[in-house]
Amino acid sequence: MAAITYILLFIYCIALIFITFYCLLQFQLLYHYKKYNAAHKGEDYLKAEVSDKALPIVTIQLPIFNEKYVVDRLVDSIMKLDYPRDRFQIQVLDDSTDDTIEISRRKIAEYKNQGIDISLYHRTDRAGYKAGALKAAMPYAKGEFIAIFDADFLPDKDFLLTCIPYFKDEKIGVVQTRWQHINEDYSMITKLQAMQLNVHFTVEQLGRSAGNLMLQFNGTAGIWRKETIADSGGWEADTLTEDLDLSYRAQLKGWKIHYLEKFGSPAELPAEMNGLKSQQFRWMKGGAENAKKLLPTVWKSDLSLKQKFHASGHLMSSSIFLFIFIAGLFSVPLIYFLPTVSFNTSLLGVFLVSWVSIILVYYVANIQAEVGKKITGKSIFKFFVLFPIFLALSMGLSLHNTIAVIQGYIGKKSAFIRTPKFNIQKIEDSFKKREYLSKKIPLTTYGEGFLSLYFLAAIGFALYTGNTVFVLFHLLLTIGYGTICFYSIRHLNG
Repeated sequence: MAAITYILLFIYCIALIFITFYCLLQFQLLYHYKKYNAAHKGEDYLKAEVSDKALPIVTIQLPIFNEKYVVDRLVDSIMKLDYPRDRFQIQVLDDSTDDTIEISRRKIAEYKNQGIDISLYHRTDRAGYKAGALKAAMPYAKGEFIAIFDADFLPDKDFLLTCIPYFKDEKIGVVQTRWQHINEDYSMITKLQAMQLNVHFTVEQLGRSAGNLMLQFNGTAGIWRKETIADSGGWEADTLTEDLDLSYRAQLKGWKIHYLEKFGSPAELPAEMNGLKSQQFRWMKGGAENAKKLLPTVWKSDLSLKQKFHASGHLMSSSIFLFIFIAGLFSVPLIYFLPTVSFNTSLLGVFLVSWVSIILVYYVANIQAEVGKKITGKSIFKFFVLFPIFLALSMGLSLHNTIAVIQGYIGKKSAFIRTPKFNIQKIEDSFKKREYLSKKIPLTTYGEGFLSLYFLAAIGFALYTGNTVFVLFHLLLTIGYGTICFYSIRHLNG
């Protein structure tokens, strides 16, 4: 009995150690973020004038696949960019298999008749998915710089004039802007997504930049120096997150990524649960694939030890869900087995440092870092109401994301499943009865329902025995898994 208890406790503590290590790395990024902002408070962005005759030619690539609800909106927004039209090329990379392609053709013809340099690149095999489309169009790109926007983005008209001047530094290979959210207040699901993304696009990205650490191009809303792409080996399709892959290969070649935190590029968040889960699966699996692919090179490189540790934490960040899943799963039998040995459960309190760290990171990213918004008692209250819900739903995604991470590490290949968008901008907009919605319940959804009941039973057993050390943890897991399961079924089409 004692042996079983210590084995369970050992596995549980290993999971907590990884989670704590990850949270402490996040806290160090917070330190770099705060220090940088204090030193650069009020600093203005560089900006070119549209009349500047020295402005370089820019190619804008728009990778699209079955996005009939947003493709015309995307092209129209690109045409609003304030940049000389004789230094402006648009490549619509539309691999669609539905009537999206006809919408693209009509929209391109409309602007081509106005003298705009805009062309359609349509592939029927979709080899390499997004990376393949970007790679296939590269020989036809006229620009010295390549701007990339996914289908759900609506860039500000000053995007090019703001980003291009930073390339005067010849070591800069990428300029990345912050994602903003046009439908953040649409639902609880979009609010919680925004909360997580705000951390990445403030504390993580700027913190890594300020700490001279490896950061990333986010696949969209950024500009590449064409030379950098070629010098780094070009787009590769052997992972589901080709953006992270090329970002690291470029930096390991000596190129720099410049991040603009205060300049936002608005985009649409997934409004329904199954779309969110498909996006999460791609990001988590791609992260694991890149960890497997790039970590050996990172550790053999000339990077400093600090840079290597943070790069490892960055590339392995999707593994946090694996360890959350393990910690939850093994904490339940511990309710029964822990009283059989003399173990002081208060020793587990040392891991509370991870909770404190992550609360501070999310508070700064979602309250203090809000551009142009004043901190009020209402905003602080709202944060502390939403944060426990965010934690619960993040934990509820751990089964789904754990499967993605394991598949990434073992090398199981899968298709690039894009996240459908439905032109959701206002509260009254709806995704119901739209195409692209999932039509069947996957096995993981049944698993999420089972795990919700599993942790609910654990709470009941804990209250019955009086061993309530894990009750709060199990309550969050019960709510999280139950909510994910419920909305996965509710948001099905058919």
